[in-house]
Amino acid sequence: MAKSLNKVMLIGNLGKDPEVKYTPSGTPVAKLTVATNERFKDKDGQWADRTEWHNVVLWQRLAEIAGEYLKKGGKVYVEGRLQTRSWEDKQTNQKRYMTEVVASDLVLLGGRGEGGADFSSGSRGAAAGGGNNFDQREPEPVASSPISDEDIPF
Repeated sequence: MAKSLNKVMLIGNLGKDPEVKYTPSGTPVAKLTVATNERFKDKDGQWADRTEWHNVVLWQRLAEIAGEYLKKGGKVYVEGRLQTRSWEDKQTNQKRYMTEVVASDLVLLGGRGEGGADFSSGSRGAAAGGGNNFDQREPEPVASSPISDEDIPF
């Protein structure tokens, strides 16, 4: 069988505070919604915005971290896989489906004091704080001419 890939990467804002619960065996699970935005020109040539809402599920240590550090409106990077689950609606007796992102990595993108940190549930473990090596300080002003169209590579 040929290889396949199920990978999702999102950068967006939380629609509400994470909802953290525990399974009967005590495993933490968190649910959150992430909004991503797209800006495009409509058929009349006017700029329009479209927001897409994504359901995200985090397990174990990632769920605990989400409950502790994430807040409504916060910017976050989520990496994971798509999973569709189904259940029987008890009121209508119809089969219902929900597709959600099961997260394996989480990066809080807030600035200083807003909990900017990198977390992962992969083989590296849940590493708190600065898992990337990016310098996140504000850049110093550069004394040069403004960028022109010729400077843009595309």
